[in-house]
Amino acid sequence: MDNEIGDREVRQAQLPHNLFISGLFFFDLLMTPAVIVLDIGMIGMSIPLLCSVALLAYIYLRSKKTTHAFVDAHWRLTWRHGKWLLLGYAISATLIFVAWLISLNARDAHMGHILWTALTRIALLPTLIIVMVTAVMEASALSSASKRETSST
Repeated sequence: MDNEIGDREVRQAQLPHNLFISGLFFFDLLMTPAVIVLDIGMIGMSIPLLCSVALLAYIYLRSKKTTHAFVDAHWRLTWRHGKWLLLGYAISATLIFVAWLISLNARDAHMGHILWTALTRIALLPTLIIVMVTAVMEASALSSASKRETSST
């Protein structure tokens, strides 16, 4: 298979991994903390989430397209890693919902605010962990694309 894969295909196979890693660092590791520091609120938290989901939707749609088998395999691999990220978002969303319910049941409004703040920060940890895991998986897949291999991670 190495004889069939040219430099153009290698660059095309690296593209989904580069997109995914760029999205992770920009949307999840830079934008999300910025939204927290700026104290925009939970509506502001949806901005990085929507950007990341839009990028994952593009990766999904592109993974369904058929071109060169090597390139297609790397788009599908990136989509598999994207599903892990979506799982992290779902876990965090569930924990944020639980945090909201707990903060609503606080007797004192100030205590409810404290609970809400603390629990939402904790709820973001599953996504942060999965961001780090998928970043490593994508870096490995990027390396595989450079070596003209298809990774099975």
